[in-house]
Amino acid sequence: MRVILFLLLLSSAVTTLAQEPPATGDQSYTLKTQSNVVLVPTTVQTKHGEMIYELKPEQFVIEDNGVPQIAHLDVDTDSLGLSLVVVVQCSRAAGFEYTKLAGLGTMVDAVAGDAPREVAIVTYGSAPLLLGKFSNNVDSMSAALAQLEPCDDPDASTLDAVSYATKLLEARQNHYRHAILLISETRDHGSKAKPAEVVAALGRTNTVVDSVAFGPGKTEVMNDLKYGGGSGPIGLLVMAVNALKKNAAHELAALSGGEYINFTTQKGFDEGLHQLSNHVHNYYLLSFQPHAEANGQPASGMHRIRVRIPDYPDARIRFRESYFAGELDSAAADTN
Repeated sequence: MRVILFLLLLSSAVTTLAQEPPATGDQSYTLKTQSNVVLVPTTVQTKHGEMIYELKPEQFVIEDNGVPQIAHLDVDTDSLGLSLVVVVQCSRAAGFEYTKLAGLGTMVDAVAGDAPREVAIVTYGSAPLLLGKFSNNVDSMSAALAQLEPCDDPDASTLDAVSYATKLLEARQNHYRHAILLISETRDHGSKAKPAEVVAALGRTNTVVDSVAFGPGKTEVMNDLKYGGGSGPIGLLVMAVNALKKNAAHELAALSGGEYINFTTQKGFDEGLHQLSNHVHNYYLLSFQPHAEANGQPASGMHRIRVRIPDYPDARIRFRESYFAGELDSAAADTN
């Protein structure tokens, strides 16, 4: 179960603190996050799409808000365990895509690889529903996947489902990597979770989201005709929130360092997961310890990450683009 599309949480390398008092009505609250190590899953390809292997840590340049950091490279990611939540939309146009998911179990197994793993299955429309608890048993996963079916629901609360999956991962008592495989349409419809909270939680738990999205053209036109379209909108956090509104599936993957694949046909779905599996098994697990301020912690707020490889100026590099540090107060969380 090597690195998966939604790769990683190296709990042994990460120390996190979280306080999240229950919110009632308009009650103010503060979500505190602290990360001593930031994980940056990174894939490197030539401009022609060929993977570049055997790079050394000193060849990578990681910048945190433009400031170079000391890069570390884990050379044995294949031995790391994986906690994976497969999240599948059942509502709206998802029903037109379910015939393409017949081989999902085999594909998930291929993506996971040979390392220790545990998989949970979640479906959602207006709200997430747990079909299968975390298990390392292939038959249990298959039984949960067999329960997937379309649902008659006007909503597709993707952010709510990802928030739910992130909480499942945060509760695991192991040192496995954390990943979410999201199969959905591109936009969120009806979520109650605040986008800023979801972004902060993914960063706090070092959860990677890999998204496999229904083709936006046909899907969005059909949904807008049947249910009505629409979306809505301040630093880096505001940009992330706005991007989530335009294409939640894409932005969740980009922010967390995962893959984004769009499909419209059975062949496109199969090839997309194959591509995803190939990238997942050939990524570099980089990490760095952010420079601390006087209080011993990195500057509060959203941080922009950039990865460069000077020896390969033309390389195509995919990496986790951001993380959140410090406190997410009620004003920031209410960004919408």
